[in-house]
Amino acid sequence: MGRVTERRRVIRIRDGAVSTRPDTLVAEEPLEIRLNGKPLAITMRTPGDDFALAAGFLVSEGVLGTTAELQNIVYCAGATQDGSNTYNVVDVKLAPGVAVPDITLERNVYTTSSCGLCGKASLDAVRTTARWPIDDAGDSGAPPVRLEPELLASLPDRLRAAQRVFDRTGGLHAAALFTEDGELLDIREDVGRHNAVDKLVGRALQNGGLPLSRTILLVSGRASFELAQKAVMAGIPVLAAVSAPSSLAVDLAAETGLTLVGFLRGSSMNVYAGEHRIALRAAAAQG
Repeated sequence: MGRVTERRRVIRIRDGAVSTRPDTLVAEEPLEIRLNGKPLAITMRTPGDDFALAAGFLVSEGVLGTTAELQNIVYCAGATQDGSNTYNVVDVKLAPGVAVPDITLERNVYTTSSCGLCGKASLDAVRTTARWPIDDAGDSGAPPVRLEPELLASLPDRLRAAQRVFDRTGGLHAAALFTEDGELLDIREDVGRHNAVDKLVGRALQNGGLPLSRTILLVSGRASFELAQKAVMAGIPVLAAVSAPSSLAVDLAAETGLTLVGFLRGSSMNVYAGEHRIALRAAAAQG
């Protein structure tokens, strides 16, 4: 089974001095996800938490929502011509009675390439397939999620401090789940930021934790449409990123009620949608 890191020879040049040394790199290998035995998608990922990655991917596609809908996930033996197991192919078996979606080639290309579909079709697809509305969190009787800017500002440093593999390689994205009080629930690292989020969501599914209705999802890079989609499909009300969002991510957040925060650095941040969850008056008074 693939390792999270690998060693490679590197020529190091520092202040004119040349030396040869081994360097630690993040591992990157393909993972093929099959659904009830049929190929569905291929993603480049860092090996580890593969079953959670596959489960989380299927949550974002609207296939899974509860542990009861999942029968099991297994590595496929004989994935190569010589019959060996590469641990790079997983088969997700749905529970009896769970409908297998008709995922076309076009949909398959969309999910694996992360290119996205254009405009309104993408927004409609997520809005109509999301199982848990996130724009009316107060309907359950619990008070709506409301966050102080200071709490959000503290999260990137806590994310960075928990990135164990990044410290060794400098080449991994990270995604973390926090409670509305700032408690770190889980963190996953991967060469792909979307994979890191899938691993978080998949572990929550396996533990019966969906929907993640009172959590904050923090990602170490930008907030793309795909990451906003994954947050909405998991019932996450707040997505924060240390870098910029895309225009379609902002549109999706506005459509669904997702709170979307970008450029979360130090005490600064931009709130692009869902500002009703942020204590803006307190922030304005302090400014």
